[in-house]
Amino acid sequence: MLNRFSRRTFARLFGSAALAPTALSTFATAASPEATSTAPTERHFPPGFLWGSATASYQVEGAVTEDGRGPSIWDTFSHIPGKVKNNDTGDIADDHYHRYKEDVQLMKALGLKTYRFSVAWPRVFPQGIGTPNPKGLDFYNRLVDELLAAGIQPYCTLYHWDLPQALEDKGGWQSRDTSEAFAAYAGYVAGHLSDRVKYFMTLNEMSSFVGGYSSGRHAPGLKLAPAGVNQVRHHAVLAHGLGVQAIRAHAKPGTKVGLAENANAAVPIIETPEHIAAATKAMREINAGYLTVIMEGRYTDAYLAHAGADAPKFTDADMKAIGTPVDFVGMNIYTPSFIRADDSPAGFARVLSPESYPHMMSPWLHVGPEALYWGPKLAAQIWNIKEIYITENGASSTDVLTPNGNVYDSDRIMYLRNYLTQLHRGVSEGVPVRGYFLWSLMDNFEWADGYAYRFGIHYVDFATQKRTPKMSAHFYREVIARNGLA
Repeated sequence: MLNRFSRRTFARLFGSAALAPTALSTFATAASPEATSTAPTERHFPPGFLWGSATASYQVEGAVTEDGRGPSIWDTFSHIPGKVKNNDTGDIADDHYHRYKEDVQLMKALGLKTYRFSVAWPRVFPQGIGTPNPKGLDFYNRLVDELLAAGIQPYCTLYHWDLPQALEDKGGWQSRDTSEAFAAYAGYVAGHLSDRVKYFMTLNEMSSFVGGYSSGRHAPGLKLAPAGVNQVRHHAVLAHGLGVQAIRAHAKPGTKVGLAENANAAVPIIETPEHIAAATKAMREINAGYLTVIMEGRYTDAYLAHAGADAPKFTDADMKAIGTPVDFVGMNIYTPSFIRADDSPAGFARVLSPESYPHMMSPWLHVGPEALYWGPKLAAQIWNIKEIYITENGASSTDVLTPNGNVYDSDRIMYLRNYLTQLHRGVSEGVPVRGYFLWSLMDNFEWADGYAYRFGIHYVDFATQKRTPKMSAHFYREVIARNGLA
C-alpha cells in the first residue's frame, strides 16, 4: 500500500493513527489472503438434486415441413414481415431435429442429470385433432431413447406455444374446443412416452402465450378486448386441468404431472415482517389468473372484482377440472416483482423499477437473484407444495465469439452464480425445490426477438450450426460436478 500511495495520502484516507507500525501490520494482515482464518464453505445441494437444462420445440427443432409436421401459429406469425426482429423464423433454428444426437452429447459432457424438452403439437397431430402422425411421434421416441442411453432423465413439456394453425383457424385459445383438443393430444403423447418419461408438464408459461391474444407481440398477434383475453386465459388453465386428467388416464403407473408457469415471484423490498407479509399476499393475488386458480380451484374474489363485467365465463365443472391436484409445480423464474407493505385494501403495492435498474441483454430481464429464493418459498408456503422444480432460469448476453473461438460471458456467470446462491439459501432452509433447469442449453430462436438475444450456454453459429461451449457452460459443468457452489 505504501509503495503506491504517499504517507500523507495514506493518512488522509485512513487517519494518522493508521501510520503506526502496529496498525500497518494489522491492516496488512487483514488484507492478506493467507491470513484468512477459515476457508470458504462450499454451498452443497442435497444428494440427488437434479441439474438440467431446457429447450422448446419451435425454438430449436427446425424441420418445420418434414415428416408430416403441420404448420403452427409461430410458423405463420414469424413469416409475417415485421413481426419478428430481422424477420427471423424458426424454419431451421438449431436444426435439432437432425442434430439431436450431437446435442445429447453436449448434455452428457456437461454432466446433466435431466433435460426438459417440449413436443411440437403439430408434429404429432398436424391438424391439432384427428389422426396422429406416427413419424412425428417417432422423433420424440428417438430423442427419449438417446437421452436415456446417455444417463439423462427426460422431462417432457406438452405445449410450449406452437399451437397447430388448423386450431387457430377455428378460434385457437378463444375456443373451449382447443382446451379439449389439448387434453386429447396430451393423453395420447403421455400414453406413448410414459413407459420411459416419468415427468410431464402440461403447458409452459400460460401468461406468456396468452399475451399473443392481448399485446399482439407474440403469435397469433391479436389484440383482444379485456373480456376476450380473460376468456383465453380461462381456456388455458382449463386445458391444463383437462390435460392433467387425460395424462393420468393414459399414462403408465408412477407418472407424475405438473406444469411450468412463469409465476410472478413476489419479493419483499426489505426483509422485514411487514414487507414479507405483504409479499405473501401479493404472491397469491398477482398470480390469481394462473397458478393461484390452478392450486386452489377458484378465482380469487379480488381477481373477479377487478375483472368485473369482463370476468371469464365458466362452469363448476371447469373449476373442478382446473383444480385437479398436480404432483409437482414447475416455476420459470427470471426477474423479481418487488413488493412493499401498503395501507390499501390489498395490503401491498408493487415497487416499480427505476430506469437505472440493472438488466441483462434483454431489456425486460431485470437482475434480482432474490426471486429464486422468495418465489419457491412463498409458493410452497401458500399452497403447501411438496415438490418444486425451477423449470427455467437463465440470462441473455451479447456473447461475442472471440478470434480464439471462446465466449467469455462473465455477465451470465455472474447472473447464474448469484441466482443459484439464492436458490441454495432456500433449499438449505427446506424449500422443496428438487431440481433446476437452466435456460438454455444453446442459443435458439427467441420468439419475437428472433436470434437477436442469446440465452444459451453453448454458442450456435446459425450459418454452420456449429455449437461452442461458452465460459458459462464450463461454470455450469463445475456446479453440477460439485453439486453446489464454491
